Amino acid sequence: MTEPTVPLSEHSADVIVVGAGPAGSTTAYYLAKAGLDVLLLEKTAFPREKVCGDGLTPRATKQLVAMGIDISEEAGWLRNKGLRIIGGGQRLQLDWPELASFPDYGLVRKRDDFDETLARQAQKAGARLYERCNVGEPVRDPRTGHITGVQAKLGEDKTPVTFHAPLVVAADGNSSRLSLAMGLHRREDRPMGVAVRTYFTSPRHDDDYLESWLELWDRRGPQDRLLPGYGWIFGMGDGTSNVGLGILNSSSAFKELDWREVLKAWCASMPEDWGYTPENMTQPIRGAALPMAFNRQPHYTKGLLLVGDAGGLVNPFNGEGIAYAMESGQIAADVIVQAHARATPAQRELALHNYPKVLKETYGGYYSLGRAFVKLIGNPKVMKIATQRGLTHPVLMRFTLKMLANLTDPAGGDAMDRIINGLSKVAPRA
Repeated sequence: MTEPTVPLSEHSADVIVVGAGPAGSTTAYYLAKAGLDVLLLEKTAFPREKVCGDGLTPRATKQLVAMGIDISEEAGWLRNKGLRIIGGGQRLQLDWPELASFPDYGLVRKRDDFDETLARQAQKAGARLYERCNVGEPVRDPRTGHITGVQAKLGEDKTPVTFHAPLVVAADGNSSRLSLAMGLHRREDRPMGVAVRTYFTSPRHDDDYLESWLELWDRRGPQDRLLPGYGWIFGMGDGTSNVGLGILNSSSAFKELDWREVLKAWCASMPEDWGYTPENMTQPIRGAALPMAFNRQPHYTKGLLLVGDAGGLVNPFNGEGIAYAMESGQIAADVIVQAHARATPAQRELALHNYPKVLKETYGGYYSLGRAFVKLIGNPKVMKIATQRGLTHPVLMRFTLKMLANLTDPAGGDAMDRIINGLSKVAPRA
């Protein structure tokens, strides 16, 4: 590891990372570990809540291991063995696949201290974390339009501060005010989802499988209606269950329904002894957007790199965002470290423009398949047939699990891996 660059001042650095969620903290961790001087700016103070299912697949688990996070039970992590799928009158329990590339277990952890754990790990690596730092407008070079820093308000007193760096990473989530200020708007032709969730005290809190309900019925009207989404029940291991819905924007129901009311009705249909009743609810129902399949591009322009939700890296197959947030953070950091070592501005720009290319090579084909999948399941008839017939074939469902969770070995895998990898390679990398 090289020696850290000496900062010009406490408000200047080699790189500014805006947002200390999983994407931002991972980016900052790898940059600091490589010896760069990094400012990590977080608008709130830890611990802080984020709307999430709190369930982590083996893909996300791999990233935590790579960052040296203690994922032991003693450190507060709950392991899960796989996914239980319910739908079409069927109940199928599938273990995570045994692969060389990923562990065979997932994890559960609440986001309020999950995010803090990652931010503290970035700090330990040398990143300088500012909490209660609300970033506003970018600072731009008037000649080139390149971003050269950010304006922010710091602390409870909202003291105006200007931070300077030749590169800025937008890790500020779905709304990504920084991206918008740099002229990068959301693509309307990409799928969008919404997650709504709450917590209940429940005897099912120590379930060692993540549970996914593929049929989401709205039974509140005169006629039952199958909705474009899925429900989840994730035991937290602390006496509570995280219960929520993931809904796609691919039907008219997306805008017309109050999803909090749909969640309440869905919970009311559960067995009473599970405890998903209003009196057992420990937190209000909250919702958040799921920006999918590269819904904001380009991922690099004029000194700004987009990671995680800011770049729309949520998996359209299953709504998973944390694994891709962390992976994109590591990819961005690798590119920045290489660019930082180049001798001229032109060479640095050449290296930085490789970032969107690497993202498309890594995820582009797979996300294109996911977009097609989203269109299919947006049709309730297709979803109903797939659920009723698919769940009766365990081999098909094991293939589906690998496909939906993006868990394959790139080389030397089984026939399922080769099919999924082949499909991802031939699909357009848009």
